Amino acid sequence: MSDSHGNTPAAWSAVVVGLLGFLVGSIGLMLDPLNYVVFWIGVAIVVAAGVVFLVLAKMGYHTETH
Repeated sequence: MSDSHGNTPAAWSAVVVGLLGFLVGSIGLMLDPLNYVVFWIGVAIVVAAGVVFLVLAKMGYHTETH
């Protein structure tokens, strides 16, 4: 486990991508009528956040820099 408590570039990148996915998904649910295509695109972006984290962690960006 990292001693940085998630304060790494990999973690922050995943958080930003995840928040973007939640934003897109919530916009899809607010449209009238409900736009499930936009909602599922948001879900896919949230899943991609996990992939972004794993890729960046494997590249070494999940380590403390100071």
